Amino acid sequence: MKWTLKYLAGAVVTVAVAGMATVSYAAPAEAPHGTVTKAEAAQAWKSRAAAATKSTVKPAATKYTARTPRIVAPGERVTAAPGFRLWLTAEGKHWVTPSSPEPEFRSVVDGNIDLSTPGVSLQAETTDGRAYLSGLYYGGEGVASGVDVETAAGTVHGKLIELAGHPGWGVWYATATVPAGGPQDFVSQVTVHDTEGGVYAQLTTR
Repeated sequence: MKWTLKYLAGAVVTVAVAGMATVSYAAPAEAPHGTVTKAEAAQAWKSRAAAATKSTVKPAATKYTARTPRIVAPGERVTAAPGFRLWLTAEGKHWVTPSSPEPEFRSVVDGNIDLSTPGVSLQAETTDGRAYLSGLYYGGEGVASGVDVETAAGTVHGKLIELAGHPGWGVWYATATVPAGGPQDFVSQVTVHDTEGGVYAQLTTR
């Protein structure tokens, strides 16, 4: 069984995460000559501890662990899975799959895509219950870092490859198991992230 999908779209989302810092306290000493009772000292300790909690607990800084695309030479074969290979040239993306051993091609120079506008494409094929997913990404701000693919089987984390010299585009790829019932709505979204954890480019298929 074989099926192929091709899409193109763009969008932007952001995510933020905050943590909590820890604090420590010291109890005040009892005043000399019995001028402060133990009960008063205990109450003073509680009041100072409560004030310290309000003033010193602040969100902890978070850091996104950035990945970078694998840089490949023109024509260098990248094996994503047995029978699933991809390579890049200055003209665009080339690939083969187990059921399509003849090379397929997606151009970046034929005028069908605008490299100045964020976008993601999707080419998908299934063979014997496996999905072979890939596409172009291009036009986003910053540097592409990673890709998440939302599928009917869950989120799949794919990989990125680019040519040297920051050409403004690259190729993402991933594989996944296709659940029983058919692949008609298998992929719902492809998000390429930048090195800051934001969205470089995004495709929504439904």
